Amino acid sequence: CGAAIKADGYGLGARATLDRLAREGCRDFFVATWAEAALLLPLADGLRLSVLHGVRDIDVPFALGNAAVPVLNTAAQVALWRAVAPGRGCDVMVDTGMNRLGLSRHDGALLDGLTVDTLMSHLACGEEAGNSMNERQRTAFAGIDWPAKRRSFANSGGVTLGAAYAFDLTRPGIGLYGGTPGPGTQVARIETHVVQVRDIAAGDSVGYGATFVAERAMRVAILNLGYADGYRRAFSGGRGSAGGHRVLGRVSMDLTAIDVTGADIAEGDWVEVDFDLPSAALATGLSQYELLTGLGHRYQRSYT
Repeated sequence: CGAAIKADGYGLGARATLDRLAREGCRDFFVATWAEAALLLPLADGLRLSVLHGVRDIDVPFALGNAAVPVLNTAAQVALWRAVAPGRGCDVMVDTGMNRLGLSRHDGALLDGLTVDTLMSHLACGEEAGNSMNERQRTAFAGIDWPAKRRSFANSGGVTLGAAYAFDLTRPGIGLYGGTPGPGTQVARIETHVVQVRDIAAGDSVGYGATFVAERAMRVAILNLGYADGYRRAFSGGRGSAGGHRVLGRVSMDLTAIDVTGADIAEGDWVEVDFDLPSAALATGLSQYELLTGLGHRYQRSYT
């Protein structure tokens, strides 16, 4: 099992994620760009880092000076790598129907003379177990006979589809970080402190636009959290909650109001924000990926 740690470890911190998963036995890691790779190099012995977006002219000096490996996606990338790094290993992406990144299934001859470590493709509908496209893609990938030391196909969704999708190396992403498809275990938790507690009367409004108006006397806690921290405005209007207390009005850049009527909550207290990814995605209409990768940089991060 490898691990996708692009987008700063899906928002949780790529360095800490790599170190922890390496201690658990993971040896293969995947990032999107060379800028992401630069933050993780040099690698400890036995670890391997692949750059999914391939290599361009401007990437060559860095790519040749470090241990990270490009995933070649286009004929131009293949030609460039052959010219600058003959005999040096690479990975190759082949498109099996997603029409995103990868060589065409008819481009195998382009790889003559290259040392391909990992041949990979990517599922378009892996999170939908009953989608017939999964089997069409798997069959197409299994039928490609390009020489490579190993093959990688299954993302998080693919891991749940069964052993036929595993090939030699799986590379889950969202499933490692508490998203589904996957075990559905909450991995990332957010806690924030209460900046102020105030009592409001019936008829008083809360927040920008006065979108919430109290129907009765209430107690309101103002949290040190907002959309600049990745707590999106989509949580406004009661779609989000913290400690089980619903959000009132609009989420603003740095602050969010919750209803704490009858609760023992005071200024300076810490509150856990309800941020289970599947539930939060259902409430807001945002994808689990957006929720996680959008977390800002103002958190004090604690890894346990």
